[in-house]
Amino acid sequence: MLTLIENFPKHLVDAMITAKKASFKQSNRAIKNVIITGLGGSGIGASMVQDLLSPHAEIPIIVNKDYHLPAFADENTLVIACSYSGETEETLAALAEAEEHSCEIAIITSGGTLLQMAKSKNYNYLQMPEGNPPRSMIGYSLVYQLYMLAYYGISRLALDNDIILSSNYLLEFREKIQSQARYIAVRLHKKIPAVYACSGFGSLAERFRQQLNENSKMLAWNGTVPEMNHNELVGWKGGDEHFAAIFIHTPFDDNRNAKRTEISSNIIQNFTSGVFHIHSEGETPLRAFFYLIHITDWISYYLSELNGVDVMDISAINQLKGELANFN
Repeated sequence: MLTLIENFPKHLVDAMITAKKASFKQSNRAIKNVIITGLGGSGIGASMVQDLLSPHAEIPIIVNKDYHLPAFADENTLVIACSYSGETEETLAALAEAEEHSCEIAIITSGGTLLQMAKSKNYNYLQMPEGNPPRSMIGYSLVYQLYMLAYYGISRLALDNDIILSSNYLLEFREKIQSQARYIAVRLHKKIPAVYACSGFGSLAERFRQQLNENSKMLAWNGTVPEMNHNELVGWKGGDEHFAAIFIHTPFDDNRNAKRTEISSNIIQNFTSGVFHIHSEGETPLRAFFYLIHITDWISYYLSELNGVDVMDISAINQLKGELANFN
């Protein structure tokens, strides 16, 4: 995992090069909505795409993390099925429904049944490198989805420029990023974190929580501002030094939400001293996303060391899948 996190900046560029070389078949359909279906490390990229593109996309982008597609899916729906292994049962079930509803289908995977389907049925697809934990391939998953949506005319982000500049920045300032991550990890040790981001960047809080769960073997939860102001903020009256609040900041946060974050942080400090702030780097939302993915991945890795756990262990998930295999 250490090497995979270190190589995240290189993954971004490699994914860009691979996506730009891809030869997609043209579609003459009028795409009226997009559904990206995937879960866990394969699905979080979809949540990020939704956050990134919703401010300018002219059609709805829906994230699906279930066996079933929304009822509106039809021939004018683009369904992107994203499963690293190509064997995620929920994603395969949703893809079967996409076929039943005659949706436009595209696939992002490293292999398995999904790759076989993509090739045999001539679906547009992008293939990720094989043999890695899905959560470590977020650079490929996110970049591939953005280029796929650019091909269909849905994304208008300046992808090439942002990817190259982000990769260069993350490599140049690697030591600084790691130092900041280690500082926060030490102070989060033995606490239960809540991770918050402003609306439009909530997927970053979700990703960080997922990495704390899988890499660090820690319970954690995530929320967004302003939603958490209307309920969860009151719950902090039951907080104490066992808990920590982490606020993710970007220059692109709505001004009212940024002020809400400041006030919320001050309120939570009445109940725990464990309040931390992570500020993005980068002059565009996409570059802020790349930076925040990278630094929070490092935090989760350092916490795995402090917790004395195997960062690669997902035995609980494997047990679940094993027992499900015997369930009809």
